[in-house]
Amino acid sequence: MKCPFCGNADTQVVETRVAEDGDFIRRRRQCASCEKRFTTYERPDVTFPAVVKKDGRRIDYERAKLQASFNLALRKRPVSTEQIDSAVERIEEKLLNLGVREIASARIGELVMRELKKLDKVAYVRFASVYRSFEDIDEFKTLVDEVRR
Repeated sequence: MKCPFCGNADTQVVETRVAEDGDFIRRRRQCASCEKRFTTYERPDVTFPAVVKKDGRRIDYERAKLQASFNLALRKRPVSTEQIDSAVERIEEKLLNLGVREIASARIGELVMRELKKLDKVAYVRFASVYRSFEDIDEFKTLVDEVRR
């Protein structure tokens, strides 16, 4: 594994842990050159469904895009990276369990909203306001009232 800091290919595994749910292995590594530590995750290589965009284009599923959506909605919110990773894992598990070859991006958006609602109400409202493209303040007020209940 190449060091992300200096690019040296000589790194050593310092610690290995299996995730609580057993879905991946977390490894702490140390670079032999710069001696910095970093974490890698080992996951099974699986095929996710293609994502069908609103305009009909089909693109490959990218975990990084899903992670970025969570990070943006949860920016400056008191939610740990472990909680975000768990939410992403749950969504990916649902995508795999659906057993479909294609999935609408809107369906993934709904899964994200469901997870955000559990994690942080403010992040949920942030994401929903952009995702649902509110046209006026009344739509926004309706969402906030829904969250308060």
